[in-house]
Amino acid sequence: MFGWLYRILLFPSPAINFSTTEMEAYEKLALKTTEDGLIEYNLPYAKFRFLTYLSLQGLYVFHGSNHTAIHTFEPREQTLFNGRWTNAVFASSDPHWAMFYAILNRSRLKGSFRNGCILGRRQKYHFYSLNQSTISNDPWTEGMVYLLPRELFSTPRPRLISFDEWICHDPVVPIAKLRVSQEDFYYHNKVAAHNDGEPLFKTWLFYKARTTGGKLK
Repeated sequence: MFGWLYRILLFPSPAINFSTTEMEAYEKLALKTTEDGLIEYNLPYAKFRFLTYLSLQGLYVFHGSNHTAIHTFEPREQTLFNGRWTNAVFASSDPHWAMFYAILNRSRLKGSFRNGCILGRRQKYHFYSLNQSTISNDPWTEGMVYLLPRELFSTPRPRLISFDEWICHDPVVPIAKLRVSQEDFYYHNKVAAHNDGEPLFKTWLFYKARTTGGKLK
């Protein structure tokens, strides 16, 4: 229903074609980890490509965090995209959205930030916007994208506008983790700046215009 509007206002998930050589490299690396679960990534392909490949297997959901040594995720009280409160572990089947939370230094936030991965009929759409004070405060850091077992998670009941949000009401032990930085984020040149207090719809309406030329506006 809103697909045409999403296409105009937001950025779609990247369409990625994987070569046989690339897929073989990912399969070989897959979940070979250190004792603390870290994937030692040494491939010539961008990390977002690797994570996208893993997401297509249908086995994982992803959680991004500044904290690099999480052994168990505990449910905590927070709101769903529809504003309802729940006590859960949150994740996404889209690794790009999770990576945003891995590289955004929450201690540098000044005011609001807005982001999301919205489900269209055949495509996912992204938006990422920080207020100008946060952008001026060097808000990026290294973090971790954690791979969590998808079978433990479920999605909230679909609404008129649905985000790619997955929840689990029990503690979750991650399967593996991958260190990432701003340069690994596919949308790192598509982060906009908004004014505190402006309506969310205005942030959406001007999102692409504010990222013209890959520069923050």
